[in-house]
Amino acid sequence: MLLTLATRSLASRIRPAGDGKPSTGRMSALELPDFTIRQLELRGLNVSASLFAGWSLEDLDRLRDRADKAGCPCLVLIEDTPLELGHAEPDARESAAERVRRLATAAHRLSCNALAISCHGPDDEDTFDLIAEQIKGLMPLVERMELNILLAPAEGLTFSPDRLTDLIKRIGGFRIGSLPSFGHAAATGDATGTLRKLAPYAGAVQATVEGFSARGKHRGPDLAECVAAIRSVGFLNTLAIDYIGNEDPIGPIEQAREILQEAIEAEP
Repeated sequence: MLLTLATRSLASRIRPAGDGKPSTGRMSALELPDFTIRQLELRGLNVSASLFAGWSLEDLDRLRDRADKAGCPCLVLIEDTPLELGHAEPDARESAAERVRRLATAAHRLSCNALAISCHGPDDEDTFDLIAEQIKGLMPLVERMELNILLAPAEGLTFSPDRLTDLIKRIGGFRIGSLPSFGHAAATGDATGTLRKLAPYAGAVQATVEGFSARGKHRGPDLAECVAAIRSVGFLNTLAIDYIGNEDPIGPIEQAREILQEAIEAEP
């Protein structure tokens, strides 16, 4: 299991796009791969799509080249906003599908292996069927680009791990999977149980980090227990530290890295 980084962890450290002025403690998005592997000792990036507002395809190529040179590849492109793939109105569904097509192009240019999305909608059979139909229709494009689609849990239909796995099974194929997170798993009330259900389908997992107390206790779910849960069902892919706290991110990321690495290396 390889430890990586979700780029939104460093949001407070990244200069806005188009701001070329030097800023103490802040970097451009192009500096992320080198900083991640050299300073944080993490070996890949799950990249938030919001990072690329206003970027051209050539800008994406530059980030890919910097990532390749640093040995810190872009692995998963994550859409930050749930998509209306199950909306009752055809125009809304098509708009969401077109967003997926654009994201797939960006993920392909970055040499990601996966595109992660989430779906907005109520938990009913009509919405379930519409989402499955829309994603099935998008899979040929995704396959041509040699990408996988990962479904992240969201409020509504896919909040339940059972409903999310049912949706994955309905879509079918080798290029559809899940993107579980420790944060969502804890929110279900059964963190380890939820992770055991979703991890067998996972192309990656997000290790949600909320920060630490003065005594070093994580404010969210027990990180080591969450790692043990995904290990117990054979998960061996990438685990991305996803810091969501309000402090400077570097200390919490480094603290989480040590806890997670120890849990990964622990005897089963």
